[in-house]
Amino acid sequence: MSKAKAIRIREPGGPEVLELGEIELSEPGSSQVLVEVAAAGLNRADCLQRRGFYPAPPGVPADVPGLEFAGLVESVGDAVSEWKRGDRVMGIVGGGAMATRLLTEGAELMPVPSELSLEQAAAVPEVFLTAYDAIVVQGGLRSGQTVLLHAVASGVGTAAIQIASALGASSVGTSRTVDKLPRCAALGLTHAVLAEDGQFADAVLAAVPKGVEVILDTVGAAYLSQNVKVIAKQGRIIVIGLMGGARAELALGALLAKRASIHGSVLRSRSATEKAELTKSFREEMLGRFASNELKPIIDEVLPMSEVQAAHQRMDSNETFGKLVLRW
Repeated sequence: MSKAKAIRIREPGGPEVLELGEIELSEPGSSQVLVEVAAAGLNRADCLQRRGFYPAPPGVPADVPGLEFAGLVESVGDAVSEWKRGDRVMGIVGGGAMATRLLTEGAELMPVPSELSLEQAAAVPEVFLTAYDAIVVQGGLRSGQTVLLHAVASGVGTAAIQIASALGASSVGTSRTVDKLPRCAALGLTHAVLAEDGQFADAVLAAVPKGVEVILDTVGAAYLSQNVKVIAKQGRIIVIGLMGGARAELALGALLAKRASIHGSVLRSRSATEKAELTKSFREEMLGRFASNELKPIIDEVLPMSEVQAAHQRMDSNETFGKLVLRW
């Protein structure tokens, strides 16, 4: 066993419950890699976990947040052949990334492109894998189609804008904050929609009269009826968040007439095999696009890990554009 520094959640509550502590780590299993973490990205799921609303899955530290990281390989298990000590790697985990060291499956790691620093890389795995999985793997987005992105200035939203553009697809993005929309347009957003009072359907249909083929929804119940209104025939609505509630009435007739579908998705609780498959697909289809600058992490600010409480306060206030990264 060895020790590592870690951000720990003392009890459910506000940012003040986060404190620096220690955890114990075992040696890597045969398929595992021990990583010295340089930086970790902050995600809304971390804030929900801090508040007691999003518990870690089994086998994951219950009181150490963090779903994505970048760092250097420290040691590997006997069955790991792809990675060696000193390799620059990044990846997703079910939790525990906000520690100076962590154990993860070797198959769930990706190499950090040489064009990115480790701090930049820490802003890549969670949002880009989530966006890619939702709009491409599940949504089937392809060239010539249009995707609607809610909360478009979020980390997942800004990643999805770039992925859609790289595929030759158009994008429509909604935000409640008017100042964020021009910055999204600069990333390649085709149509920007200010969701005043939570309304967006008329503006979306004005921009895309036939509707959109894919919707990436981080809001949930509050946007469901409008999503059904703007989805194109045989379109797919991918729900990955419930910031706007978990229960809503659905006009099934409209859904049936369009032969559209609604898919619920979560990345955190998937099996190691599923995460490895998604990681492999992203590496093959998307990772090289960072070298060509088609994709780039959008970072609001990099903060020292000692300022984790302030970072959570900023996330809670919805002030950010892109990702907050915490470095050791």
